[in-house]
Amino acid sequence: MANTSSAKKNVRKMARKTAVNKSRRTMVRSNLRKVEDAITAGDKAAATEALKVAEPAIMRAVTKGVYHKNTAARKVSRLNKRVKAIG
Repeated sequence: MANTSSAKKNVRKMARKTAVNKSRRTMVRSNLRKVEDAITAGDKAAATEALKVAEPAIMRAVTKGVYHKNTAARKVSRLNKRVKAIG
């Protein structure tokens, strides 16, 4: 447990940042799931639309420090490849 006042404040700050990052990560995962569902269904139009929404969300998570830049680039690249392979 934190003893000093600055350590207690850092604990409070971490809790707030954790909550924000958790919601951002959840949002990104939801967008990814929508793309995955459209790919599984074989619906190229829906997959393309879902990817248009998911890509900026993934890159926004990078700027906020939730994901590493290369991880996001890899995810987007693989999704693009799978969407193009439909039909």
